Amino acid sequence: MSHRSGQEDPERYLFVDRAVVYNPATQADWTAKKLVWVPSERHGFEAASIREERGEEVLVELAENGKKVVINKDDIQKMNPPKFSKVEDMAELTCLNEASVLHNLKDRYYSGLIYTYSGLFCVVINPYKNLPIYSENIIEMYRGKKRHEMPPHIYAISESAYRCMLQDREDQSILCTGESGAGKTENTKKVIQYLAHVASSHKGRKDHNIPPESPKAFKLQASFLPLCFSPQGELERQLLQANPILESFGNAKTVKNDNSSRFGKFIRINFDVTGYIVGANIETYLLEKSRAIRQAKDERTFHIFYRLLAGAGEHLRTDLLLEGFNNYRFLSNGNIPIPGQQDKDNFQETLDAMHIMSFSHDEIVCMLKVVSAVLQFGNIVFKKERNTDQASMPENTAAQKLCHLLGMNVMEFTRAILTPRIKVGRDYVQKAQTKEQADFAVEALAKATYERLFRWLVHRINKALDRTKRQGASFIGILDIAGFEIFELNSFEQLCINYTNEKLQQLFNHTMFILEQEEYQREGIEWSFIDFGLDLQPCIDLIERPTNPPGILALLDEECWFPKATDKTFIDKVLQEQGTHTKFQKPRQLKDKADFCIIHYAGRVDYKADEWLMKNMDPLNDNVATLLHQSTDKFVAELWKDVDRIVGLDQVAGMNETAFGAAYKTKKGMFRTVGQLYKEQLSKLMATLRNTNPNFVRCIIPNHEKRAGKLDPHLVLDQLRCNGVLEGIRICRQGFPNRIVFQEFRQRYEILTPNAIPKGFMDGKQACERMIQALELDGNLFRIGQSKIFFRAGVLAHLEEERDLKITDIIIYFQAVCRGYLARKAFAKKQQQLSALKVLQRNCAAYLKLRHWQWWRLFTKVKPLLQVTRQEEEMQAKDEELVKVKEKQTKVEGELVEMERKHQQLMEEKNILAEQLQAETELFAEAEEMRARLASKKQELEEILHDLESRLEEEEERTQSLQNEKKKMQSHIQDLEEQLDEEEAGRQKLQLEKVTAEAKMKKYEEDILLLEDQNSKFLKEKKLMEDRINEMTSMLTEEEEKAKNLGKVKNKQEMMMVDLEERLKKEEKTRQELEKAKRKLDGELSDLQDQIAELQVQTEEMKGQLVKKEEEQQMMQARGEDEVSLKNNALKQVRELQAQLSELQEDLDSEKLARNKAEKLKRDLSEELEALKTELEDTLDTTAAQQELRTKREQEVAELKKTIDEETKNHEAQIQEMRQRHGTALEELSEQLEQAKRFKANLEKTKQSQESANKELANEVKCLQQAKTESEHKRKKLESQLQEFMARVTEGERAKGELSDRTHKLQTELDNVSAMLEDAERKGIKTAKDVSGLESQLQDTQELLQEETRQKLNLSSRIRQLEEEKNTLQEQQEEDEEARKNLEKQMLTLQAQLSESKKKLEDDVGTIDGLEEMKKKLQKDLELTSQRLEEKTIGFEKMEKTKTRLQQELDDLTVDLDHQRQIVSNLEKKQKKFDQMLAEEKSISARYAEERDRAEAEAREKETKALSMTRALDEALEAKEELERINKQLRAEMEDLMSSKDDVGKNVHELEKSKRTLEQQLEEMKTQLEELEDELQATEDAKLRLEVNMQAMKAQYERDLQGRDDQNDEKKRALVKQVREMEAELEDERKQRALAVAAKKKLEMDLKDIEGHIEGANKARDEAIKQLRKLQAQMKDYQRELEDARASRDDIFAISKENEKKLKSLEAEIVQLHEDLAASERGRRHAEQERDELQDEISNSTSGKSALMDEKRRLEARIAQLEEELEEEQGNMELLNDRFRKTTMQVDTLSTELSSERSTAQKSENARQQLERQNKELRAKLGELEGSVKSRFKASITALEAKIAQLEEQLEQEAKERAAANKIVRRTEKKLKEICMQVEDERRHADQFKEQVEKANSRMKQLKRQLEEAEEEATRANASRRKLQRELDDATEASEGLSREVHTLKNRLRRGGPISFSSSRSGRRQLQVEGTSSLDLLSDDELENKITDNNANETPAPQPE
Repeated sequence: MSHRSGQEDPERYLFVDRAVVYNPATQADWTAKKLVWVPSERHGFEAASIREERGEEVLVELAENGKKVVINKDDIQKMNPPKFSKVEDMAELTCLNEASVLHNLKDRYYSGLIYTYSGLFCVVINPYKNLPIYSENIIEMYRGKKRHEMPPHIYAISESAYRCMLQDREDQSILCTGESGAGKTENTKKVIQYLAHVASSHKGRKDHNIPPESPKAFKLQASFLPLCFSPQGELERQLLQANPILESFGNAKTVKNDNSSRFGKFIRINFDVTGYIVGANIETYLLEKSRAIRQAKDERTFHIFYRLLAGAGEHLRTDLLLEGFNNYRFLSNGNIPIPGQQDKDNFQETLDAMHIMSFSHDEIVCMLKVVSAVLQFGNIVFKKERNTDQASMPENTAAQKLCHLLGMNVMEFTRAILTPRIKVGRDYVQKAQTKEQADFAVEALAKATYERLFRWLVHRINKALDRTKRQGASFIGILDIAGFEIFELNSFEQLCINYTNEKLQQLFNHTMFILEQEEYQREGIEWSFIDFGLDLQPCIDLIERPTNPPGILALLDEECWFPKATDKTFIDKVLQEQGTHTKFQKPRQLKDKADFCIIHYAGRVDYKADEWLMKNMDPLNDNVATLLHQSTDKFVAELWKDVDRIVGLDQVAGMNETAFGAAYKTKKGMFRTVGQLYKEQLSKLMATLRNTNPNFVRCIIPNHEKRAGKLDPHLVLDQLRCNGVLEGIRICRQGFPNRIVFQEFRQRYEILTPNAIPKGFMDGKQACERMIQALELDGNLFRIGQSKIFFRAGVLAHLEEERDLKITDIIIYFQAVCRGYLARKAFAKKQQQLSALKVLQRNCAAYLKLRHWQWWRLFTKVKPLLQVTRQEEEMQAKDEELVKVKEKQTKVEGELVEMERKHQQLMEEKNILAEQLQAETELFAEAEEMRARLASKKQELEEILHDLESRLEEEEERTQSLQNEKKKMQSHIQDLEEQLDEEEAGRQKLQLEKVTAEAKMKKYEEDILLLEDQNSKFLKEKKLMEDRINEMTSMLTEEEEKAKNLGKVKNKQEMMMVDLEERLKKEEKTRQELEKAKRKLDGELSDLQDQIAELQVQTEEMKGQLVKKEEEQQMMQARGEDEVSLKNNALKQVRELQAQLSELQEDLDSEKLARNKAEKLKRDLSEELEALKTELEDTLDTTAAQQELRTKREQEVAELKKTIDEETKNHEAQIQEMRQRHGTALEELSEQLEQAKRFKANLEKTKQSQESANKELANEVKCLQQAKTESEHKRKKLESQLQEFMARVTEGERAKGELSDRTHKLQTELDNVSAMLEDAERKGIKTAKDVSGLESQLQDTQELLQEETRQKLNLSSRIRQLEEEKNTLQEQQEEDEEARKNLEKQMLTLQAQLSESKKKLEDDVGTIDGLEEMKKKLQKDLELTSQRLEEKTIGFEKMEKTKTRLQQELDDLTVDLDHQRQIVSNLEKKQKKFDQMLAEEKSISARYAEERDRAEAEAREKETKALSMTRALDEALEAKEELERINKQLRAEMEDLMSSKDDVGKNVHELEKSKRTLEQQLEEMKTQLEELEDELQATEDAKLRLEVNMQAMKAQYERDLQGRDDQNDEKKRALVKQVREMEAELEDERKQRALAVAAKKKLEMDLKDIEGHIEGANKARDEAIKQLRKLQAQMKDYQRELEDARASRDDIFAISKENEKKLKSLEAEIVQLHEDLAASERGRRHAEQERDELQDEISNSTSGKSALMDEKRRLEARIAQLEEELEEEQGNMELLNDRFRKTTMQVDTLSTELSSERSTAQKSENARQQLERQNKELRAKLGELEGSVKSRFKASITALEAKIAQLEEQLEQEAKERAAANKIVRRTEKKLKEICMQVEDERRHADQFKEQVEKANSRMKQLKRQLEEAEEEATRANASRRKLQRELDDATEASEGLSREVHTLKNRLRRGGPISFSSSRSGRRQLQVEGTSSLDLLSDDELENKITDNNANETPAPQPE
């Protein structure tokens, strides 16, 4: 970010200052001046106030300069109230007109707010400067927020699209359109930047540095985010770096824009289920390739050309043969620099971006070669030869350079350009080219080369951005395409762009009103569905329709097919076919430059069709194209690989006499025109956009001067029309744009219908219906839904006006009453003052008369002495005292009554508290029971835990046993490997034997080869069939794409299910992930250690290296320590130097002090000097001695000065030396620090190298593991191969016999199959053709159906019109026949009169002249009446205009009303919040009351306990006293007994006994006494404790109460503030409503006046029509007399015949159309049947494939599941341990909580005792009070008041204590509940773990079974292998025996000796048994025959027995 913008507050450019908007002064100004918008040439619209209305015109005063102007009423547009200024969404405006939209955008733009919403649109205006609103903080601000929560921004649009994609699982699209320079590309960059930040899968996103500059200075910078996002993930980084590359090759400088995109693009960013970016794809549209060869003035070609020439180094310049800027013809304007940019730096940035996109060096060089070659194309110069038109190339240096760069032969290239080979008929002819043709060919090749390079580049970027590893769940598409373009003359490119924008606007209309109408359906209101997209359909049909009638693109393609077609023939055909279309216009005059006009939604566009056929065909020199295709440069050949699809010179018919490019032919339908390709591309784009949820961004250019802060209103208005913003507003007004909730409507507008709703409850809907009935609204203006009322535009504004008027009336009435009251009061006061004045005057006059009268004086002196006057005063005083006493008495009585009542209340409360105390004791008992239960549960859980631990130990033992089994298996595998080696040796032996056997097998193999050849033929045919099937499937993919939409819906639901499952699993997985990771790492470590132990031999060398490295590391560490010590020394030196510095500083200070002292001395001396000078001046002429002294003093002064200067110099020198020393010391220290840093960096490097070495070792270990696994796989494969080989050996014999039989059968079957295949191929081709034909027919029929329905409607309307015309014509015919008859009669009479008239002719000449004069007069009258009629019609039109204007104003008022409703809803929300706060306060107060009651109950309980304890104490004391008394009595008796010595001997024994018993009793009584005393002491201690606790609790409770009171006071203040604010808002609303009502009344008056004017105009018109008719009748009479009747009759007959013909032709057409319709319906049905059949076949084929894939997936999932289950078992074991620890922790916490509970119980007991004591005291005080009230009445009142205050305080304290006790109880209850829940959870978990353990046991059993089965299979395999080995050994022995026998037999045959056959037979038998009869030996019979033959031929020899 720039320094300037870094200091600015970004919120200034996002948020509106509402204080300025809601200014009441501006509101009052608006209402007072009646401000409106007036058209202005300079500002577009100007604000003005209405001064006077003059019929149709209005006198207005301009607000800017006060100028008065008269303007037509229809040109005025209403202004919104000031509170709507700078509104964020323009759909909220009350007046939705062009002026208001423009003004809102202008206000926001000038305030720095460039983003504004307009319904679904986000309108952006280019600021042409950096704004600080694109930083990472702003991204985080918008992240996760909804659109309405934040101000408008491109980030808000991106965020809403991203959130909708994640939540709804629906693909999103963001459509950025606008003029060049409006900021489309920059906004797309911002979207990508936001998504890359938000959806990045890279974790370290917090370290990102989003580019500092605000790229909102649209198009002022070329590069975007060069390397700022480096910390991000690779994919996000590449996605951001795709832009600079595309900008370099596709952007250029234009007049409007320094970085204009000359192509459209659709960037598709794919996301996975979790919302991370997984890939991207870019599609481009309409590259402006003509810019590569020529540019307009002050414009540049594509950036890459300038960047290459400026930034290439010397080596690259020589390789690419680059020259200076001015040496290239294609750079029309040379080197034009872009301000603020360097092409050299941008070239480097482009190369960096290519490296990030993983472009190879060769690819970059090849691309730059092609760029250089494009420039070299322009340097080829052709000249015209002298005698002929043929072109020649005088110098071929440029051609040589071009051919070197593109890898072509120069001679072939020049031949292909100058004399290309063209096909004429069947032969090829070399045709010489003219200079113009050669130049055209070179330019076309340059354009095509650059276009192909750009396409390759886009494909390469897509390849880099494509990620196939992660499947993309959904995507966000960003469309950056040119907006609507209207120039003076528009060409083919503008047609394509405008066609695209028509389609996009149709999409917008469709989506916008679908959203509206969905809400209407939800609310269930009556609404006929309107598709506003159809408004644009006629214009789209005009451009794209294929047939009936064909559109402009279809006609252009058709003309491209015809020979001798030119642009003129194309225009003629367009005018012929589409001349009558509503959206098509012919040129108005012959002089017009335009060829035709199209009326788009944005306006009328003129098109010039120059070179349209050439642009559509885009022909190339195919000779050069083939050379490029055969280029030695692979890159160039790759670019030109599709040579067969280009339009060649043989298709451009240059043979005929017409101009070049006049006619075209096609090469077997291979090529496709530009129009067709673009149409297909656009249809695909629209299909994808329709399947997405679109978000619309409209970019607007404020001025063409690239100046910040300037806005051209006309330019912006044109763009608003072109962008469809005004179109969207028009659509919004068609429906019910304003809606309001029932409650809000009732609350706001009930004032208008005061008596409509009865008192009491009524449903909101019913209330609103009654209100609307009372308001008498038109039924068409509103609809009532389920929860809202919908209004047309302007209705709510009208209601607001009425409401404001009503409120103003009420307020005016209220003010009038108040003023009347005040005026009456003032009047009465004045009257009293007048009467008092009169009395004063009268008394004054009387006094003046009496003051000199002596008797009066006497009377005045005597009157005070009379007692009568004093008695009256005393009486009055006594009366007053009496009254006061009575009042006091009544007061005291009332207070007594109140005191008694309070006493009763207190007693009742005391009883209630006692009851509550009992309840609390019961609750306490229940809590104790709960605790006991919990303890028992705890014991149970501990037992369960012990069980689980034992099970855990068992599981660990099992795992150990499994590991042992695993080791056994490994040893077993080693044995198997050894056996495999042995079998390898045996296999080699068998191979040797196989070689001998193969000789005999050759014959069979030859037969097999023949069969295989036949088989291969069949396979080839099968492949052909499969290829054809693939083609069929590719054709059917389109239908699969259609089915994709349904799949998407299914995917969404599945994704929802997956999300829910993932959420369920996440909580389980998060606990296990860390433990799993730890376990995995432990397992991997153990495996690695085992493998390292096995591979120690290989790793010893590595260990040695490691030891060396460690030694080096130790050395380095030692060095590091040395360095650290050096560093410490350096630091010590630094400290010493600092100390020296401080010392020097002190010296300096001392020197400074000395200097100051010297200066002081100097000053003193100078003062003395001056004094001496003065003295000397006084006494100059006294003595010479004084002069000498003076001179001495001056010398001394001079010396002192010198000494001072020297000292200062010395000081300064010392200071400089000190500074130098300090500087040198610092430099040395810094050098030492740098050395230490370098040493540290070296250490870190060595550490990294060692870490990398460790990683390499780990990688080697992994590689060894992989090698081991591969060897095991190979071993298994070899075993399987051995088994297969043995099986083949056994099957070979059987196959031989069967093959001979099968060959014959197969040959016959093959013949049949080949015939079948041929038939199937034919059928397949036919079906493919039929399918394609049917698809085209389907499309055609669908389009025909649509057209036919439209034509039907048109025809039906036309038929009705024709019937009406027919009826009128018949009536005219009848009238004409009657007229004819009358004329015939008149003719007869005239003929009879002719003779008479000839006579009277001379007389009638005068009369004829008079008649002619009459005729002229009548004609004048006719003209006058026609003029009047025209005036009336003009007036009528004006009236209609005013009517439309009023309708618009009504719409605006409805919008205003909607806004007011929103404000009211906000106020209601505030009211609800207020109510909630009140309810909370009430609940808190109720809670406090409950706590007080509980505390009182506890106090009562404690009182009862205290009383019982005191009673017990009293009883114990009484018992003690009684026992003491008894003791005394017994002692007295003892003494008596002792005294009485009679009968001593008898009773001694008895007395001793009694003494013992008494002593025992005494001891018992003493012990009891001691116990009672102990108990008493304990109770007293407890009482003291309770008192202390009570005091502490009282203090705490008082503090809490004080805090709560403060909080309540603050809340009350806040609420009061809110209430005041709401009242102020209400007053504002009332004012606005009053204004609206006034405006409404005024409008109604205007309407009534207008209706009166209309009625007057209608009456005048009727009168004029009557007069006209009379005149016409007179004219007809005169015409009948003057005109010829026969001519009129013939005309009428001709007209009637023509009408009959037309009617017949129309009827025939109708019949034909009906037939066509029926045929098309039949065809459609047939096509649908075939489509259904094909779909069934596809579904069958896909179901088979899917079943196989499902089976594969199921098996893979099973394997993965088993692995996961094993891991889960281990995780569960560890989880159990964790749970055990947690439970122990919980038990500890429970025990601590129990102890705390006991302590709280003791505290409550103490508090209870204290309360009892206080109660006693209170009772005593009450008794005293009751006694003293009667005696001392007055004093007792004050005492009572004081005591009441004390009681209240004590009550409050008790309440506080009770609340605290309740809180403690609640906490304990909560904790108990939580503990219960935890216990239950533990139980559940224990059950789950039990189940999991059981599952694990079952799985372990299954695994054991599988292991046992595997072992059994291994043993079987071993047994079978051994068996095969034995059989092989036997077979080898048998073969050896046979060979021996054969050898012996041959020897004997030679000798002729006897032969024995026993061994041969046995050998043959063995061979038959083993099935190895492959040896070529003779059988027994053959041997016998041979032997007999030999014996017969030779002489007989004696045979042995």
